[in-house]
Amino acid sequence: MIEAQQLTKRYGEKTAVDRLDFTVKPGTVTGFLGPNGAGKSTTMRMIVGLDEPTGGSVTVNGRRYAEHTAPLQEVGALLEAKSIHPGRSAFDHLMSQAYTHGIPRRRVDEVIELSGLQSVAKKRAGAFSLGMGQRLGIAAALLGDPATVMLDEPVNGLDPEGVLWIRNLLTGLASEGRTVFVSSHLMSEMALVADHLIIVGRGRLLADTTVEDLIRQAGGDTVKVASEDPARLREVLAGPGVEITGRAGSEELQVTGMAARSIGMKAATAGIALFELTPRTLSLEEAFMDLTRESVEYHGGTTVSESFETPESLETAGSAV
Repeated sequence: MIEAQQLTKRYGEKTAVDRLDFTVKPGTVTGFLGPNGAGKSTTMRMIVGLDEPTGGSVTVNGRRYAEHTAPLQEVGALLEAKSIHPGRSAFDHLMSQAYTHGIPRRRVDEVIELSGLQSVAKKRAGAFSLGMGQRLGIAAALLGDPATVMLDEPVNGLDPEGVLWIRNLLTGLASEGRTVFVSSHLMSEMALVADHLIIVGRGRLLADTTVEDLIRQAGGDTVKVASEDPARLREVLAGPGVEITGRAGSEELQVTGMAARSIGMKAATAGIALFELTPRTLSLEEAFMDLTRESVEYHGGTTVSESFETPESLETAGSAV
């Protein structure tokens, strides 16, 4: 479990992380989302003691990272896949970490197999592709068989097979009861694997919610209905948790809080003919963009892609986020 209480980090006059309160619970995959400059990298660095908070606190499994006698067994982290000596082989890199943490060699063999590195285990890490470097970084994060796993942009550089592997790995770790905290700019992947979301913008907490609740709050469960008798249909559909809007004199209604199937069944029972019954589909990306619109530091003239962290921006902005 990861717990942050009023977690704050300032660099001079700039506040990178502003009084964050959140809890990452075991047994779930928690997505950590936010636009460029939101403070995600800084928050993760404070969790593992690489940056010291200006105020507040953050603990892993009830203690500050530095207070754990065997930190690699408590939390495994991937923050920068390239932080590996280029002259070492993947096997030697993992063995050096194992030796310094009292981890047996058999565990090194296990994570090499788990991460799909068997064919390149004896090759120099400096010659690895970005994807293979990611796999090695994840292998290192899992080396101590930690109760908490924290990964920053784990799918960078991975091919489709690798992305699927990460997806299954994250859900598998959570199913074992581990705490899984993962940052990603790929909203489609977060929608598939995340049970919970923590969203930040300009260092502040914007949402602590589920994917379903975020999409619903953004209007993602709205159904457009056109009928011959909209006034009577309003009466039939009215109930707790159901919101119905529509222009006077129009056949169309917007219904929130009731599934299209239920609307159709109620209309049929009441003998009301429907001309249209269309659920509004909203992606996590759209809901995220709507929530973080005021927190984006860099707006592109023709695209929205600059709202998300890219590998290049992470490398250049890492010290300032």
